[in-house]
Amino acid sequence: MQNREVTKAIFPVAGLGTRFLPATKSIPKEIMTLVDRPLIQYAIDEARAAGITDFIFVTSRGKSALEDYFDHAPHLEDSLRSKGKDDLLEILRSTDMESGAIAYIRQKRAMGLGHAVWCARRLIGNEPFAVILPDDVIAAETPCLQQMTEAYRETGANMVAAMEVPPEKASAYGILDIARDMGDRVLVKGMVEKPALEEAPSNLAVIGRYILTPKVLHNLDQNLRHERFGAGGELQLTDAIAQEIDGQGVYGYRFGGQRFDCGSKAGFLQATVSFALARPELKGEFEDYLRDLFARPEAAE
Repeated sequence: MQNREVTKAIFPVAGLGTRFLPATKSIPKEIMTLVDRPLIQYAIDEARAAGITDFIFVTSRGKSALEDYFDHAPHLEDSLRSKGKDDLLEILRSTDMESGAIAYIRQKRAMGLGHAVWCARRLIGNEPFAVILPDDVIAAETPCLQQMTEAYRETGANMVAAMEVPPEKASAYGILDIARDMGDRVLVKGMVEKPALEEAPSNLAVIGRYILTPKVLHNLDQNLRHERFGAGGELQLTDAIAQEIDGQGVYGYRFGGQRFDCGSKAGFLQATVSFALARPELKGEFEDYLRDLFARPEAAE
């Protein structure tokens, strides 16, 4: 019987973050902060809540600050402890990763998301695994990946997080062709990467959470060996997942929660405002500021 416990997750973080230059000239995009927590911390916390114990980062040159973020900081801890700042010490400890729990793999060529996942194949072996894109930050009462792992235990099939998008934005996503709609789950009969408006089979888009069977890694390997590249001339993860529609099966999962595209400046700002308003110690003062801001005549214009 196939193992249905998901304990490994891949975090593709090799991108250059060019949309956030000049900031990303010196710091990885993944440690840019929403309020006071880096993007990658939101992804790690979500993975932990879902039972992930092995964290695999696919990185590139210039990401050393990302690696340092998860390291032990004894001098800082000693300073906080000596000053009795136990609350800050507890926050700092939440960023530590246990020795052996985290691994870093270099993606030497920018060949797409599928290639980034393929780079981690030897650490996955023959187990199901999750893929988390830190750019997609999801605010949810039950973390998105936890919702998905609970559904995966029932199906044992490949699963992608999905949400409805305006039809005119379908060309920015992988879009699902639906065989059967079961509410929070849909059985998939096709997947189209970044289709033109008139070619999109639905408006149900794939976003950055996946639970995949090891057969997808085999498909990626074969597609790379035979140079079966997809949209943009890249090794597409969507293509390798679609190859399992008639095999182990593919489901789309309509998650509960709000997704923010923090790979864009507008999405990053929207997330910053939303997460700030969700913090009790910031909400009152920040709401007052926003109310005063939009009450000004120039804002009304």
